[in-house]
Amino acid sequence: MEADKSKPQLAGVIGCPIGHSLSPTIHNFWLKKHKINGYYVPIDVSWENFNHVVKTLPKMGFRGVNVTIPYKENALRICDSVSDQAALIGAVNTLTISDDGTIHGDNTDAYGFMQSLIEGKEGWRTDEGPILVVGAGGAARGVVYALVSSGAEDIHIANRTRERAELISGDYGNRVTTHTLDEISQLVPQMGTIINTTSLGMEGKPQLAFPNNLLRPDTTVLDLVYTPLETELLRDAKRRGCVAIDGLGMLLHQASRSFSYWFEFQPVVDEDVRELVLAK
Repeated sequence: MEADKSKPQLAGVIGCPIGHSLSPTIHNFWLKKHKINGYYVPIDVSWENFNHVVKTLPKMGFRGVNVTIPYKENALRICDSVSDQAALIGAVNTLTISDDGTIHGDNTDAYGFMQSLIEGKEGWRTDEGPILVVGAGGAARGVVYALVSSGAEDIHIANRTRERAELISGDYGNRVTTHTLDEISQLVPQMGTIINTTSLGMEGKPQLAFPNNLLRPDTTVLDLVYTPLETELLRDAKRRGCVAIDGLGMLLHQASRSFSYWFEFQPVVDEDVRELVLAK
């Protein structure tokens, strides 16, 4: 929608907890750099208030918000419309508000993930070996969608409950196989790429129980967690000689795409914004 540039433009991020989020730092940096009259704010919302808060955003003058843990799947159900990719992924991380107050949902995680993977491992290809995705939440849905869209044909999802993983695999036929976390030790030695999509390893959360000693040196390991930037999983992967990719790249690239929906152009992910976030 066309912005009224005479008044501040509002955007933000909704989650619980939200204090760890680096999104306000990133978006406010771009707003200032590109001389846009606007603010991006963190919004900590409880489960019981989530729907009400989202429906109130148009009345508060918001152009849109990002949605993070644990609301990505719930957000899909309360939008007035959603993109095809968000519908297939089954999760929304970006809400855009139109002039008439309707809310459109999209998912920029898939884009951000793939950009991060390509940057982190130059020449990465979908046929480098089987791919293991740990977790089956909203982030995992975006990752699997991105992998399949890029041509991957041998993807494994390991989750605490197989049933939740099967909710994702059902959309992709024999390209995706499901497992429980108990089977990870058998899977790891065979994998060309491993992605942790859970919040395990994040500050304040338990560590991901992972058989790092079974990693092959030629495996690419990506952890979507970015607080801390180097998780225990990535630290051990580096010791094993693996290419280890942190969650910062995905965060920045998905943010750049979201920003373009609200402020009409897509900022470049460069060293300036990376250094700013690393300083945090």
